[in-house]
Amino acid sequence: MGYGREYLFEAPKSRDAHSVTEFPLGEFRVRKIILCLSMSLLTPLNPLWAQKPGQRAPHLIDAHVHYNGDPAFLEKFAAKLDTVDGLAFLLVKPEDLESARTGIAKHSNEFIGFGEISLDDPRALDLVDTFQKAGFRGLGEITSPLKNYDDRSYWPIYARAEKYGMILLFHTGIVNRPDPNFPIDISVDRMRPTTLDGIARRFPKLTIIGAHLGNPDYAWAAEIARWNPNLYFDLSGSSLIKTQQDYTFFKSIFWWSGVVSPHTPKTGGNAFERLVFGSDIFNGEIEEFDRELERYHKMLDACGVPPEAQSNIFAGTLWNILNRKP
Repeated sequence: MGYGREYLFEAPKSRDAHSVTEFPLGEFRVRKIILCLSMSLLTPLNPLWAQKPGQRAPHLIDAHVHYNGDPAFLEKFAAKLDTVDGLAFLLVKPEDLESARTGIAKHSNEFIGFGEISLDDPRALDLVDTFQKAGFRGLGEITSPLKNYDDRSYWPIYARAEKYGMILLFHTGIVNRPDPNFPIDISVDRMRPTTLDGIARRFPKLTIIGAHLGNPDYAWAAEIARWNPNLYFDLSGSSLIKTQQDYTFFKSIFWWSGVVSPHTPKTGGNAFERLVFGSDIFNGEIEEFDRELERYHKMLDACGVPPEAQSNIFAGTLWNILNRKP
């Protein structure tokens, strides 16, 4: 949608359209994935990514980069990140785990792995374990559930992620529809930002990022982030494109900076610090990184967000979370 996909599910080529959400891959493909996952466990990385001795905070952390399965993309994007002293959360599908592990090990200062899982996959808990053992620090982008995100049947997955100290990245808001002729069980109503509120409250040690600020439910997204200190949002996708004529709109969404009232949490931070940076690069389109970075800067400057708060939005917040002691 526009320059941002705002949607991760790609309709698989299947003769049985009604089975795609349960079995999106052919039998051969599933066996290949299981084989790759089994082989990957033979050469594990460090149990979890950790700050190296003497390593300083990067100037930029991109919380939303989709790995397209091409190792050449990792080389090109690592070079791009070096130009901005950056680090990226690399969102990896199970079938791409092995090649991603190699690239992450080679560019450990540039990439941190996140595992893409489906909440409705019967292997979901096993995949959480697999990604954790591979050294991945989070899961996502989680999208297209068959039930609301906060449905209790998904709680064991969230509990497992909380146990491992993982970060969860959820798609929120509008999704595109790449093939209107293909029947598929996807609804934006199950991915509203409000569904993250109950998860954040039930799992207080779980760090949650909602992608796209719930587009177009910006006010709801900001309000639940205001009261949940473990919940953040990125503004990737089409939001900063459609609002570019007046970025000051977001001042009405993040309104509580400096407000002293029993009706808002006591915090010394800027309201905009409920945001983190995310580019939503997919299909290897590295150019979107520069475009989204420019849009973020223009919006934050238009809203008068001070340099210290911008520093936290672009890197500081996530760096502190990554290095938080259990």
